[in-house]
Amino acid sequence: MERVVGLWLNKSKPEAQTLALLIQPWFQVRGWDVLTDWKEIVERKAQFLISLGGDGTLLQAARESASYGIPVLGVNFGRLGFLCEIEREEVFAALEKIVRQEFIIQERLMLSAVVKRIEADDLSLLVLNDVVFSRESGSGMITLQANLSGEPSFSYPADGLIVATPTGSTAYSLSVGGPIISPNVQAILLTPLAAHTLSARPMVVSDQEEIEIILADGEQCLVAFDGRNSVKIHSGETVVIKTAPIKAQLIRVGSRSFPQVVREKLRDRWHE
Repeated sequence: MERVVGLWLNKSKPEAQTLALLIQPWFQVRGWDVLTDWKEIVERKAQFLISLGGDGTLLQAARESASYGIPVLGVNFGRLGFLCEIEREEVFAALEKIVRQEFIIQERLMLSAVVKRIEADDLSLLVLNDVVFSRESGSGMITLQANLSGEPSFSYPADGLIVATPTGSTAYSLSVGGPIISPNVQAILLTPLAAHTLSARPMVVSDQEEIEIILADGEQCLVAFDGRNSVKIHSGETVVIKTAPIKAQLIRVGSRSFPQVVREKLRDRWHE
């Protein structure tokens, strides 16, 4: 079987492009083909993908590769980097382990979201981090109703609502007071944004629930999927969210545990 590795670059980071130029000959002298074109990566069934950027870059790579069963190694060129497995100075030590098959693949829960609009076709998206509902700038408070598996459950009069995976619990949800959930936990998190009632609290529900979010009050709100593909929904329209049938696959080569990563990443690094 031919040995093929793909590179997924954040082209806005010159240091990522510089490292890619070093990675390519490293693999080539070991008999690997290195590809950067996504169509070719899929057609030639790359054994794995290397993401060079930050967590946002890794999200894109993992989301796209999940449908093809291609595992992803994340190299951090960002700031916090909760998702990325290694820092840039660790790259070649990690690659040595990978070519020797000394790694594990960690599966991450993903969400399937379907936007059901009254006067437009349904829109389906795959999500690794979160689905974020938010009021538009200058508009008033909105109320979002969450139904769990067909049963009315919670109402959130708020500026918005985040529906996140355990992976997404360390992203936007964390910044607004949501709990951190281990990626080994199969659950879905609901975190309100600036709730206007004390009863609206973050909730962790089973990954078996089908979550229907209805814009119950307010003319319209924005819905973003992993920070992209923002759409507007209007009063009475819904978004149905449930566990996706596929999972993202992340390569793990280090010995750092999830608690250790949390301890390291939540230190005040901004003044270093």
